[in-house]
Amino acid sequence: MSLIRPFKGLRPVEGRAADVCAPPYDVLNSTEARARAAGKPWSFLHISKPEIDLPEATDPYDPAVYAKAAENLGKMRNDGILVQDAEPGYYIYQLQMGDHVQTGLVAVASVTEYDANRIRKHEFTRPQKEDDRVRQIDALDAHTGPVLLAYKSDPEVDALLASVTAATPDVDITADDGVVHRLWVVRDRALIDEITRRFDAMPNLYIADGHHRSASASRVAKTRQAANPDHSGEEPYNYFLAVIFPHEQMKIFDYNRVVTDLNGLSEEQFLEAIGERFDWEISNEPVRPERPSEFGMYMNGTWYRLRLHDDRIPADDPVRQLDVSLLADNLLEPVLGISDPRRDPRIDFVGGVRGLEGLEQRVDSGEMAVAFALFPTPMSALMAVADAGEVMPPKSTWFEPKLADGLVSHLLKD
Repeated sequence: MSLIRPFKGLRPVEGRAADVCAPPYDVLNSTEARARAAGKPWSFLHISKPEIDLPEATDPYDPAVYAKAAENLGKMRNDGILVQDAEPGYYIYQLQMGDHVQTGLVAVASVTEYDANRIRKHEFTRPQKEDDRVRQIDALDAHTGPVLLAYKSDPEVDALLASVTAATPDVDITADDGVVHRLWVVRDRALIDEITRRFDAMPNLYIADGHHRSASASRVAKTRQAANPDHSGEEPYNYFLAVIFPHEQMKIFDYNRVVTDLNGLSEEQFLEAIGERFDWEISNEPVRPERPSEFGMYMNGTWYRLRLHDDRIPADDPVRQLDVSLLADNLLEPVLGISDPRRDPRIDFVGGVRGLEGLEQRVDSGEMAVAFALFPTPMSALMAVADAGEVMPPKSTWFEPKLADGLVSHLLKD
C-alpha cells in the first residue's frame, strides 16, 4: 500500500473557488462562522460549520447538524458548484502570506501507514472532538478538512513540486485575510507516478496540524473495513485527505501565554522568584525572543527580557527542551502555581499572529496580570518529539498561513 496516492478531488468549478474557499472549521466559532458566511450561499462554512444554517441555540453536536452538512454538500454538487475530477490526480497547493511562500502537495495518505506510525503524531486527541469528526465524515461520506503534514525537505522533491508552478494555476484567489491560495492540477501520468515513488521512498511523514482529523479517519476506516466483506485495502476510505509541505518551508509562529494573577506574590517577590532560574532585565521596547530559552515578559506596562540559566535546560529530552516546557517547568508551575495548563482557568494562550500588541492588550485591560512571549517551536523540534514517540505540551505550535477548506475534498465513494 502506497504512503500516498492520487485521487479524484471534489473541487469548485472554474470561477467558483473564491465563493467556496473558507477558513478551517476549527478556527472560527459558530457565531464567527455565521457572520463570515452571511450573504455567501456557496461558502464551504455551510458544510464545515453547518450549524450556521440552523437555529442559533442548536448544539453543534446535534445529529441535525451533520444531516445539514450532508444536505448542503449535496446541494452544492447538484447545483454544479462542486464537481469531482474524472481521473485521479495530485494537486500542487501554494500558500503566500506576505513575503512567505510555501509549496506542497495535496494527496490522500494511507490510514494503514498512519496506524503503523509511519505518519507520526505529536499530540493527544480528545474523544469529543474525534467523535465529532467521525460523525462529520460519515455524514458527508467524505474528508473535507485536510490534515497538514510535513516531510523532511528534500531538494529534489521540493524542486519536482515547484516545477509544476511554472504553469498558470487552475486556482488563484486571495482570501479575506489576505492569504493567497493557488492550486495546480497534476494530470500527467508520468509525473503522478514519479511523485508517488518519491514519497514512498520517504521513511516518515509528520502531522503538523490535524490530529483529530487523522485519528477520526482511522476510526472510520476500521468501521468500514469491518462492515465490508470484500475489503481490499484499495477503497477510498483507506486514505485521508492531506496537504504535505517540506518542513523547511513551513512557518510556525510563537504561541504565547497570559496569566490572570501573580499567585499571591507582589511584583517584587515575583521578580525575585524568577531570578532564581532566570537572568532578567527591563527592556525599553517589546521583547520578541531571538533564540530558544529566551522569553519576553510584560507586566504592569513594562517589558522584561528573561534568559533561562543554562543548567536548567535538560539534555537529551526533546519534550523538556521545548521552550513551552522550559517556561512551564521553571516559572509557570514553581512560581505561578500552574501545574496543568491544559485545564487551569488562570492561563490562556495567544497565537503569535496577533503580535506582541495582543499580549499588551490582554494585560493593559486588567484581564491578565502578566504575559509571556516565546520563541517559536522549530519544525525540527516537532519532528524530534514525534520521532521519539513523545507528546508535545498543549498549545506548542501555531501554524500560519492556514489551509483553506473547500478547495479540494476527498470522497469516500467513487
